[in-house]
Amino acid sequence: MATIKEIAEMAGVSAATVSRVLNFDDTLNVQDETKQRVFEAAERLEYQVKNKKRSKKKLRIGMLSSYSLEEELEDTFYLSVRIAIERKIEEEGFKKVLVNIKDSVESVSNLDGLICLGTFSESMVNKVKAFNKPAVFVDTIGDLDLFDSIVTDLKHSVKKVLNYFLQEGHKKIAFIGGRDVDADGKEVVDMRVPIFRSYMEEKGLLNEDYIKIGGYTPKQGYRLGKELVLMESRPTAIFAANDSLAVGCYKAIQEAGLRIPEDISVIGFNDISIAKYLVPPLTTVHIYMDFMGSQAVNMLSERIYSNREISMHVSIPTKLMIRGSVSKRDGES
Repeated sequence: MATIKEIAEMAGVSAATVSRVLNFDDTLNVQDETKQRVFEAAERLEYQVKNKKRSKKKLRIGMLSSYSLEEELEDTFYLSVRIAIERKIEEEGFKKVLVNIKDSVESVSNLDGLICLGTFSESMVNKVKAFNKPAVFVDTIGDLDLFDSIVTDLKHSVKKVLNYFLQEGHKKIAFIGGRDVDADGKEVVDMRVPIFRSYMEEKGLLNEDYIKIGGYTPKQGYRLGKELVLMESRPTAIFAANDSLAVGCYKAIQEAGLRIPEDISVIGFNDISIAKYLVPPLTTVHIYMDFMGSQAVNMLSERIYSNREISMHVSIPTKLMIRGSVSKRDGES
């Protein structure tokens, strides 16, 4: 595991700054570019350099991200996947070209293919179709008939979390998640919500008051977490839809004078770099972000080289990383 000192040296900042950035300290006054260097250094130090390979042809690959730098810094999942994609492109000797959804068809005519990362509205997908290039959508589905896609198996991931909570004796389980609106103004449903609701209902444990939906940032995690800890019959366990929400949840719990995990257990989602640095270290769902990124490049290059016409949809399993944020609950009614 990379140390705070190593991250600081690579990012060119102090260890104190690294610690505060990784813990989403709201009082820290540094530029977004500095935060980006810290997060990227943490990601790169976790990566084991592999032997470089050279491809048959030096492909020009367009990178189209739906999230801004500011959004990446609030939820570093997409930053981590983007870095994995960029590493693989460099490793293969390909050329990365940044693409904007507003670019003209002519401006992307010299590209061999596209990697689309993030959330894409119907109109955005139609624009990608107009580019008329092979494309891979990462963490979302563009058009199953035309494009390849690589996503996380959410159904089994959520069940892993809830099974673990139940195994540890928890029955009062809450969920905090986010709500997104795409570029067309249409709400993007987080499938973890209906999966959570269905599972808890099946077990006879569903409490609608324990489901809190807002945004995906640490600030939203703090706000929603505060609502839960102030409840008369508060939950003993909280499942956060991402680790950034879990960070805010930690703050709300600790400010209320409660302990993690003794009073409230917390599980996050994504296993971003900061998860292991929290106190206590966060139990979370590990998404194979490096694998998603590298496979996106592999899928695209294979499709270009082979002229494959049939699109592929890949669903990747996850792993529950058990750390220190969940405790056993005995005799809970």
